[in-house]
Amino acid sequence: MNLHQFRFVQEAVRRNLNLTETARALHTSQPGVSKAIIELEEELGVEIFARHGKRLKRVTEPGEHVLKSIELIMREVGNLRRIGEQFSAQDSGTLSIATTHTQARYVLPQPVARLREAFPKVNVSLHQGSPDQVARMVLEEVAEIGIATESLSQYDDLVTLPCYEWQHMLVMPSDHPLARKEHITLEDLAQEPLITYHPSFTGRTKIDQAFAARHLHPRIALEAIDSDVIKTYVRLGLGVGIVAEMAVKDDGTNADLIALPAGHLFGVNVARVAFKRSAYLRNFVYKFTELLSDKLNRDLVARAMAGRLHDDEV
Repeated sequence: MNLHQFRFVQEAVRRNLNLTETARALHTSQPGVSKAIIELEEELGVEIFARHGKRLKRVTEPGEHVLKSIELIMREVGNLRRIGEQFSAQDSGTLSIATTHTQARYVLPQPVARLREAFPKVNVSLHQGSPDQVARMVLEEVAEIGIATESLSQYDDLVTLPCYEWQHMLVMPSDHPLARKEHITLEDLAQEPLITYHPSFTGRTKIDQAFAARHLHPRIALEAIDSDVIKTYVRLGLGVGIVAEMAVKDDGTNADLIALPAGHLFGVNVARVAFKRSAYLRNFVYKFTELLSDKLNRDLVARAMAGRLHDDEV
């Protein structure tokens, strides 16, 4: 057995058992993939996949155990490569970050700039997506670190740590009637057209839950994944915006809008950082984590990765 066979099996599962897509992804031939998998099955003495003719239909019960072992082996192979990179070139390489649009636009610029100052030979690769996509990118080793508010803590194969807390803000033109109210309620907002995030982004779940708990049915006039898009439509008068507080920092670009705290309506959100469990983290990954939050340091992350961190320490 060899690593090529393991890689073929792993990729076949990722590609929904489509060997043509598997071969294309691995830049090889479909017959070659099929032959390699059959040879591995023959050597192991078990069928990894149940078949209908030449097509793979499902993973067998012994195949599930084989896949878990392959996952461990390939993870450690990746760790070996990173160890080699770490000690052959400790101050260079590429840091791949998976994150949401809001984090990439408003939170990461300063930490990324500071990382580049500390490690000028390190390149940074940003991958943006939904929180679920962020989690998948870390699990599939497209990225070494993931940063998002929702979903990350739901994956058993991810080690996640709280990074910082934030609240939603109500955004509206300065002459909007609600801007003159001393205390805005959910009932007030339910009467207005609202512009906010797509349901899978930036704490939208808490917004929906808050209205549902009061048996209110808000009018969502527009959904978006980008805070700047939301603010643009607020400026056009389409409704009241609900955005993350980091999207309305006092940088001079929001002077024409009123931003009011809405934590009392929707609660507090927690942005989290995530790493693939058992992954080997290079020095600059630890450094970047420390730059993200003063709550995080190398020792804390290392103990979390080793499973030695207690709940009361985070």
